[in-house]
Amino acid sequence: MSTPAERQQRIDAVRRFPAELEALVSPLSDAQLYTVTIPGEWTVAQNVHHLADAHINAFIRVKLLLTEDQPMVKPFDQDRWAETEDARQRPLAESLSILRGLHARWAALFESLSEADWAQAGHHPETGVITVDGLLRTYARHGRAHIEQIQKALAAGGW
Repeated sequence: MSTPAERQQRIDAVRRFPAELEALVSPLSDAQLYTVTIPGEWTVAQNVHHLADAHINAFIRVKLLLTEDQPMVKPFDQDRWAETEDARQRPLAESLSILRGLHARWAALFESLSEADWAQAGHHPETGVITVDGLLRTYARHGRAHIEQIQKALAAGGW
C-alpha cells in the first residue's frame, strides 16, 4: 500500500496530465497527428483518443471498487478500440476536453478517500485482484508512458 505522500504525488500527476498532453499535441499538424510513423504503432491521434478511452474506463473501475463489494471489472480490447473511426479520425479537442474534465474529477475523488477506501478491491479477469491504490499507481504512470510514446512517434517521423 502506498504512503499518503506517494499517493499525493500520483494524484498531482493525474491532475497535471491533461495540460501536459495538450501542450505536447496542440501545436502539431494533421500530418504529425494522423500519420503512422512506426509500423505497428498508433498514430499520435490514436494515442490521445486511447488515453480518453482508457482513463474513462479506469475512472469507472475506481467508482465500482468504491461502491460495490468485490466487483468484477470488464476489460476492453484497446487495440480494437484504437481502430474505431472515432479514434482514428476525430479532432483531438474532443478527447482533450474529456481528459481535462475527467482528470479534475478523478483527482478530487482521490483526494476525498479515506485510508480504508484505498484498499477497496475488485477482480479483473486478465490481471487478477485490483485495488483503488493500484489503479492510482497505474494511471499516474499511464499518461506519462503515452507522452513518451507520442514523443517517439514524432521523432520517428522526423518532427
